[in-house]
Amino acid sequence: MVLLRDARLSGAIAAARAARVASRLLRAGGGSTVPGVVARRVDPYVLQALSERLPRGAVAVTGTNGKTTTARMAGAILRAAGVRTVSNFTGANLVTGVTAALVADSDLAGRPAAEMGLFEVDEASVPRVASETRLRLLAVLNLFRDQLDRYGELTHTAKVIASAFGHLPPGAAVLLNADDPLVASLGRSAARPLYYGVDEPALDTGRLQHVADSKDCPLCGAPLSYSAVYMGHVGVYRCGRCGFGRPEPAYRARRVRLQGARGTTFVLSGPAGEREVRLQLPGLYNVYNALAAAAVAGEAGAGMEHVVRGLEGFGGAFGRVERVRAGDREVFLLLIKNPVGFNEILRTFIAGGDARHVLIVINDKDADGRDVSWLWDVDLEMLAAARDRGLLSEMQPIMAGGLRAEDMAVRLKYAGLPVGEVVPGCDQALRRALNTTPPGETLYVLPTYTAMLEIRRALSEMGYTHPFWEDR
Repeated sequence: MVLLRDARLSGAIAAARAARVASRLLRAGGGSTVPGVVARRVDPYVLQALSERLPRGAVAVTGTNGKTTTARMAGAILRAAGVRTVSNFTGANLVTGVTAALVADSDLAGRPAAEMGLFEVDEASVPRVASETRLRLLAVLNLFRDQLDRYGELTHTAKVIASAFGHLPPGAAVLLNADDPLVASLGRSAARPLYYGVDEPALDTGRLQHVADSKDCPLCGAPLSYSAVYMGHVGVYRCGRCGFGRPEPAYRARRVRLQGARGTTFVLSGPAGEREVRLQLPGLYNVYNALAAAAVAGEAGAGMEHVVRGLEGFGGAFGRVERVRAGDREVFLLLIKNPVGFNEILRTFIAGGDARHVLIVINDKDADGRDVSWLWDVDLEMLAAARDRGLLSEMQPIMAGGLRAEDMAVRLKYAGLPVGEVVPGCDQALRRALNTTPPGETLYVLPTYTAMLEIRRALSEMGYTHPFWEDR
């Protein structure tokens, strides 16, 4: 029976390897999903079998925004600590993508090269992945409106994630964003909750944004009272009716200083001590990603010196926050998925005052979400107001590209922003935008997910970067 089981596992790994090679030869992708599909058909228990052979177990990172960046940051920290990890770094975050990553890391006898799994997981896939892997920690970053035509209401998504807690082994931790009330409320269902958050009064926006998704108490439904709002519904809150409030974070960021596109500095506090961190990545949202990554790695045994070295050396995840040298110009890719994330990028532009050339590329394929009405929830008026105040006086007319380029152009016009060329194709829009960006300057490209893949493919074909599956 054992021999038959091992033979099936080896067959699944061999079949997955063949599928990976075929996928790349046929230019059907990087082989980040199909091998997982093939392996699971040969052996439905392949993920469970390989996961059990990881000496340090596995970590799953989920949430609406920041999964890829957080997982990559945590990987950088753990590498600095000498821990070998396997990760679905390309962003294939369904159970098939997790399977493909672990299969690719294993030899034909089913022995993984890595000590620990570090996987980003789509919110809807968390219960399945938790039931098939030996998770030592599940991290939940945030819950914002994103692809509502696929997920429905946020409370439903939270319940789906919470249903995975019963699959966690004894002693496993659930890492939660203390500043997101819906996420923090999941701690009541977890055996071992652990929290992280930001303590920086200077970042208080003073009001809940129009796009705030969780304004009411997740326990009793009464309106939450905020003493600080950092972004969307994320901040310091309390319910006056039932007493539910922001939990005390074990990992926190203080003295946060946003420096536009140049990066961010903050003081990281945790069980292992306190250190200043200088991130290469911009925006408050990346401070949250860094905090979560520090907690993930810290709970896996990384020291504070490894945390700082890993975070400060991290340059970004492909397409999410990525700089690409394009000849004598630079392309700065900043993925947009929903109003809150888009707004934070706009805040970064305003803080830095150095965004002169901007291209926004909107697609409406399945992975982007078919409904683009969310563009009207983005606070582009904030950008227009900053421009009127002279903070972005050198910003050129904003170009629009992608399948829904015209929708984006209309939104820009109604916000009172100057509209540049409108180019329906992603590749064509990129080339036109590069041509209008003077040598020595930066083109900021804000694409939705599938638009980002097309933009990055175009940059690869131009010889400016490598295919995404070669990214490390």
